[in-house]
This record gives sequence, C-alpha cells and structure tokens, in this order.
Amino acid sequence: MASTLKINTLTGVTTAGSIAVTGEGNSTTTNLQQGLTKVWVTFDGTASGATIRDSFNVASTDDDGTGAYGVNFTTSMGNANFPGLAQRGVLTGGETTGNANCNQMTTGSIDRINAYGDGGSQADRDNITCHVTGDLA
Repeated sequence: MASTLKINTLTGVTTAGSIAVTGEGNSTTTNLQQGLTKVWVTFDGTASGATIRDSFNVASTDDDGTGAYGVNFTTSMGNANFPGLAQRGVLTGGETTGNANCNQMTTGSIDRINAYGDGGSQADRDNITCHVTGDLA
C-alpha cells in the first residue's frame, strides 16, 4: 500500500541541517542538503545585460562583453571551491555548436562564464544555463 507524506518543513533530528537519505541499492546514504542544486539560472546572453529568463538563488547577471557573463547569488556559498557547470545555446547567427565554462568563482558569484562559438572564440549565446552545487554559507 502506497502512502503520502505531506509536510512543509524537513529538519534533521541530530543536526537540523543534515538529513540522510538511503541511496540507490539500499546500501549507502547520502546527505539530502548537499545533493541539492543551490543556484541555477537560464539567461539570454544576446540581450543587453544578459536578461534572466528563470532562476533560483540568483540576484543578477552581468554582461561583461562578447561571450562573457557573470552570475551573482542571492545567498552566498560556504566557500569559493564549489562546482559550477555552464552550458550554451544558440548563437545569434543560428550556429548550434560551441561550449561554455565557469571560472573565477567567489562565495557570492561566478565572476566569469565564457561562451564560445564554432571557431573557438568567445561569442554571445542566446541561451546560457548555469548550475551550482555545494554548501551554502
């Protein structure tokens, strides 16, 4: 028989901010809070100011030049060693290849996301996405 649990808040018993969840295979546990995405954003890198389409825990984005962007967090990370992943979308000319990467992280931002086009040089992209995991401050 299936059951439904309806609650508004989950809090750990031993430590309020730590809830262990049984992982795949039922043999290990993982920390629920550490496994959650802490920041995500999708924005238009071709628009003036890198216009946010949708986001979570993002205060603003920066347009730092051709193919160069920044993401400023609402709530900071615990340190600047968090993993960040950026992906790119379509170039304004309709090209669909290229890549994007995150670097220059601080606790409150990714100061530089670089997006590249077919030729390997930085290029403005229509759809940039970024995801961050790690520990919040």
